[in-house]
Amino acid sequence: MVSHLSGSLTPYLLCLEKGFFFHSCFFWNLLVSDMHSLPSQAVRPLSLSSSLSASAFPFFSFSLPIFHKFKINPTIYKKSQKGPPFLTLRCCSSGPITAKPSSELSRNRAVQEPDEKVLAIRQLFSKPGIGIDAYIIPSQDAHQSEFIAECYMRRAYISGFTGSAGTAVVTKDKAALWTDGRYFLQAEKQLSSSWTLMRAGNVGVPTTSQWLNDTLAPGGRVGIDPFLFSYDAAEELKEAVSKKNLELVYLYDLNLVDEIWKESRPKPPNKPIRVHDLKYAGLDVVSKLSSLRAELVGTGSSAIVVSMLDEAAWLLNLRGSDVPHSPVMYAYLIVEVDAAKLFVDNSKVTSEVMDHLKNAGVELRPYDSIVSEIKRLAAQGANLWLDTSSVNAAIVETYKSACDKYLMNHGSRGKIKNNRYCESNGLSIGPSGVYMPSPISLAKALKNPAELEGMQNSHLRDAAALAQFWSWLEEEIHKNVKLTEVDVAEKLLEFRSKQDGFLDTSFDTISGSGANGAIIHYKPEPESCSVVDPNKMFLLDSGAQYVDGTTDITRTVHFGEPTAREKECFTRVLKGHITLDQAVFPENTPGFVLDAFARSALWKIGLDYRHGTGHGVGAALNVHEGPQSISYRYGNMTPLQKGMIVSNEPGYYEDHAFGIRIENLLCVQEINTPNRYGGVEYLGFEKLTFCPIQTKLVDLSLLSVEEIGWLNNYHSQVWEKVSPLLEGSARQWLWDNTRPVAEQ
Repeated sequence: MVSHLSGSLTPYLLCLEKGFFFHSCFFWNLLVSDMHSLPSQAVRPLSLSSSLSASAFPFFSFSLPIFHKFKINPTIYKKSQKGPPFLTLRCCSSGPITAKPSSELSRNRAVQEPDEKVLAIRQLFSKPGIGIDAYIIPSQDAHQSEFIAECYMRRAYISGFTGSAGTAVVTKDKAALWTDGRYFLQAEKQLSSSWTLMRAGNVGVPTTSQWLNDTLAPGGRVGIDPFLFSYDAAEELKEAVSKKNLELVYLYDLNLVDEIWKESRPKPPNKPIRVHDLKYAGLDVVSKLSSLRAELVGTGSSAIVVSMLDEAAWLLNLRGSDVPHSPVMYAYLIVEVDAAKLFVDNSKVTSEVMDHLKNAGVELRPYDSIVSEIKRLAAQGANLWLDTSSVNAAIVETYKSACDKYLMNHGSRGKIKNNRYCESNGLSIGPSGVYMPSPISLAKALKNPAELEGMQNSHLRDAAALAQFWSWLEEEIHKNVKLTEVDVAEKLLEFRSKQDGFLDTSFDTISGSGANGAIIHYKPEPESCSVVDPNKMFLLDSGAQYVDGTTDITRTVHFGEPTAREKECFTRVLKGHITLDQAVFPENTPGFVLDAFARSALWKIGLDYRHGTGHGVGAALNVHEGPQSISYRYGNMTPLQKGMIVSNEPGYYEDHAFGIRIENLLCVQEINTPNRYGGVEYLGFEKLTFCPIQTKLVDLSLLSVEEIGWLNNYHSQVWEKVSPLLEGSARQWLWDNTRPVAEQ
């Protein structure tokens, strides 16, 4: 699945500001914000601080094996170099910034009519205790999650746009929505004429802060819910709007969308949490906590606040079902040197989970008591480790205020500024935040042998389900059975659900026929989806959550006779896929270095795609995870390391015509090269995904002998690994689709 998690744009933009320019503004059409709206790439790209270089991740120094030391100095409330990419996207144009409303971009739009929800939210602007001129509604929840529970889908509720990435802004007389290139077509369809669609990344399109600065009069007040913005994102926004004398207002106790949503708002999820078996986790909770505590001691921290849901789930070997597609539970976790507290709805905690946590020394606290606990720790003088790229602004600001109160009560106010230690004697004179990336993110990304085994096993079962599905679909299409895109997605779910250990899909299945395949994150809806056309390209991007692993695969097929244009585009995408799959690179190589490998064949004829090439994948966890990625964004300096899992998914999308994407998951592994220049280790990839690539769409004249050999060898592996799991028509389908191309 195309990821939002491809790294921050900010460092790349800083490079541009310092004089590192590309040939033309065309590249900005590429630099679309692959985000989660505000940590949806601005949901927070689960990437490490952009100020870190590869040398900041020496795999060279360990406290315990799973946590890598970060050789960076703790910074106390220093302005982040890594801001929310959606808010910091800049354009090349030096002229006036304009953007046409969505109503002007479609001839079929109705006359603009008032939006009742927008009108209702505006009426709250002037109420006592609010007093704002604009309100920003991001996509994320309080944990910067990519996928969120229905009760937190506030941006979708207010705007009608259901894509996972976007930011809505409502002023007293305007409403605008920003999204990236994956969702332009979807947003055009879903937004009413009351909304202006801002195509983030296109030349001439302002950022949210630029637009607010141009729209509001000096002295205007911009309101946000500080629980829905990371501290970094909020600080970046605050600084940006202050340039035009606008004030960012934190509305701690009131979310304006919730006020108008009222009783129709879905209830918070409360399904039970489960223990993730040690045979799949590979490492017990006590060992993980011990390793993390060694990190705390090494940085002078008293405790770390963990707010990312997958980090808490991984660290505690727990899984939940609060969020669609992601086996996580809504919770905060605070790990101290000698204690740990899980802030969660107690009704979700079974007796088994209770015993599991008790054995690991983890106490339970109410979910909504996190803020009071932050205040209590500050009052005790605790130095909190805060990853401000993920911890929300409400928690960080609460801690800062409590630290100020502590210093005032102890007579130290004004004696220090942004220094953790007294310069004269090196002794700490009060609580202060340790601003560093969470060490859990990298530890989680480096899969241990048990996690890798689970991923391999789950991918083979998934491959069997896919073979059964494709065999069925081709037979139905050839019988002229009319199937909608939703019918197809539901049938795939039926086949997967019969596999051992199946739990859920890992994201909404992208089932797109013809022009719908060009909508990069297309989600078919029963009332509006298309019938699968046998004479058009069909793109299927899907994945599953199993008890032992997470899958993500895309295949593009044609049930009839593809055109020469379709075959050329498909083959060039395949060439990029093969090139990346075969890449060998030295250790310490960041993912962005490999991105061009997958694009080069497309670039040769002036084609490209508007998304990253690869994202990290969790082991029985989130289908998108960081800190690694393979993307055109230069900001993510995280090196690819042995045990990391990434996707390989180049594509090409011809608007209103067809879409192409070929995706496998890969595991980074050591490669035995005949030379080791500089004494470094060399790395490459091992495939996890085994499903045929349709050779009907391949123009063999465009492939080298080596590339044809790769394709035949891959299909040979698919047959060897998957055929034992199949019988009947599905096994025959696999045989027909894995024969060497010379025989077809």
